[in-house]
Amino acid sequence: MTDMKPILFTVLLFIALVSCKSDKEGGDSQEMSAGSPIITFSEMEYDFGKIIEGEKVACVFKFKNTGDGDLIIHSATTSCGCTVPHFDKKPIAPGEEGAMEVVFNSYRYEGIQNKTITVRSNATVQVVVLRIVAEVLKEES
Repeated sequence: MTDMKPILFTVLLFIALVSCKSDKEGGDSQEMSAGSPIITFSEMEYDFGKIIEGEKVACVFKFKNTGDGDLIIHSATTSCGCTVPHFDKKPIAPGEEGAMEVVFNSYRYEGIQNKTITVRSNATVQVVVLRIVAEVLKEES
């Protein structure tokens, strides 16, 4: 008869791991217990129009927490290193407003530029995608 100790140990370990319960059973109680925030942007896209290559331009995306819990923006990532978002990391209470500044550096870009900013938060819709557009013209010498 073969040694059953390794098999028995593996089975017991599996049972112990499966029977463990998470403290967060039923959802993330820390973020959801205080209500559900809703992030509502006044604009989802900003068009800079025509700009000269090398210009740094900025816009502000305004938003409001229209839900009933504190809104926390976890991150804002862009589709390109030429675009940088700036936002306040403090919680935004229900009914309060916030803003996200987005700076686009057109250095070494030419033609129609279409960049995205992916905003992640604890809102009911956790991911929102904003967009900036510009037509970058080559500076005439």
